[in-house]
Amino acid sequence: MATASSSSSSDVKLDTALHIKYIQNLDKRQDLAYHLTSHLRLNGIYWGLTAAHIMGQPNTLDREGVIEYVLSCWDDEAGAFGPHPGHDGHVLATLSGIQIMLMEDAIDRIDVGRVTQFLLDRINDDGSVSGDTWGEIDTRFTYICLSSLSLLGKLDQIPQQKRDSIIEYIRKCKNFDGGFGRVPGAESHSGQVWVCTAALSILDRQDLIDVPLLGAWLSERQLPNGGLNGRPEKLEDDLEDGGIADRPGDWVDVFHTIFGLAGLSLLGYPGLEDIDPVYCMPAKLIDKLVLRKPYAALERMSSYP
Repeated sequence: MATASSSSSSDVKLDTALHIKYIQNLDKRQDLAYHLTSHLRLNGIYWGLTAAHIMGQPNTLDREGVIEYVLSCWDDEAGAFGPHPGHDGHVLATLSGIQIMLMEDAIDRIDVGRVTQFLLDRINDDGSVSGDTWGEIDTRFTYICLSSLSLLGKLDQIPQQKRDSIIEYIRKCKNFDGGFGRVPGAESHSGQVWVCTAALSILDRQDLIDVPLLGAWLSERQLPNGGLNGRPEKLEDDLEDGGIADRPGDWVDVFHTIFGLAGLSLLGYPGLEDIDPVYCMPAKLIDKLVLRKPYAALERMSSYP
C-alpha cells in the first residue's frame, strides 16, 4: 500500500495480493523480532487469519498446519491455551484459539468443557476478570472472557450474581468523558472503550453506554491528517510493502494489519468482506452462530475513491 507521503490519497489502493503474501510469509521469518514475540504467536495467527477472511481469502493459511499448532498450545494443567507451546494458559491466547478453530471449522477438536471452566474461574467476586491464575485484572480480560464464552455457546454458564457483578464492574470503569479505562479510575483509552462497549453488547446492556458523550470523545480522536489516536495528546495509530503499520513510515505488523483492514471494512471499502465489530470476526460466521448484536457499518462502496 502506498504511503500518504509518496502519493496523493486518491492514488492509494488496497493491494490485497501483497497483504496476503505478507500474511503467508509471517511464519517464515527467523529474525530476533520473531523469536521475541512467541508470547503473541497464537494471537498473530488469529490476526492474520481474520485479515485473510476480510480480504475474501480464508484459505490463505494451511488449515491443518494451523489447527495442529493451536492444539500444540494447549496447557493441560490449566485447561486453556497458551500463546506458544510450553507457555502457560491465558485468556488472551484462549480466545484466539477459539476464534481460529471456529474459523477453521474445528471447534469440536478442543475440550470445550475444560475451557469453559477455566474461563468461569477467572471471574472474580467483584466482577473483575483475571487473565490467568496469577491474578492480573484488566477490562480487556473481561471482554475476552465474555467473548470466549459467548462463542462457545456457554455464556449462560455465568451465575446471575457474577453476571451482575461484571456489569457493575464495567460501569465503575466508565469515566466522566464517557470512555472506559483498564480498571476503575484509569484513563479512558480507545482500546478499553472497544472492549467495554463490546462486553456490554454481549451482555445486552448497551443502555449503560452514554452514546452522545462517548461519541463526542471518540470523534475527538481523529487528527488533522485523518488518523486516530487512542487517547488525547497522542499520535495517530493507524497504512505499506504488504501489511499495515500504526502510521505512515513505521514498520508494518500483523496486529495493525487486521485492525486496519477491519476499519476499512466498517467504512465500506470496496471488495472487502463484512467484519463483526463486537467479536472482530467474519460477520458471516457470527451470523451463522446466531450471535449478532446491534451495530452499524457504512454501506459497501462499489469503488474507491
